[in-house]
Amino acid sequence: MPGDLCHFGEITVISKSGTLSYEITKAIGNAGIGVSAYIGIGGDPVRGKTMIEAVKYYADDPKTKVIVLIGEIGSDEEEKASIFLKNNVDKPVIAYIAGKSAPEGKRMGHAGAIISGVFGSAQEKIKALKNAGALIADSPWDVPKMINEIL
Repeated sequence: MPGDLCHFGEITVISKSGTLSYEITKAIGNAGIGVSAYIGIGGDPVRGKTMIEAVKYYADDPKTKVIVLIGEIGSDEEEKASIFLKNNVDKPVIAYIAGKSAPEGKRMGHAGAIISGVFGSAQEKIKALKNAGALIADSPWDVPKMINEIL
């Protein structure tokens, strides 16, 4: 991540999408809010760290005041993370899920971004995260506004 997108602060960004993470992190920085950590877990089926592992670490980090999750269609990573959030995380979590208009069964961008039935859809991810207590951003540019309302 280019260092000039934001300054140091109290927000952790955990993302499956590289491009969206740049856009949202830049919007956060443009709003005068700093980021303490960025974790890009990627959206492909095989990755080095899961969303749950990243959330768990930063939920316990005293420097992190708000966790921002950036998800997308495909896999059940966000749904699994929502169960962990509901039972283990007291910090505010803001989530943005891309792909609300993606057609079922069509690969979008990379191998991990495919919807099979209800599994992996943006709507199911949003529902699970909302039920876990996460605040849902309707657009990437809503994230900084939501952070400011929390802080």
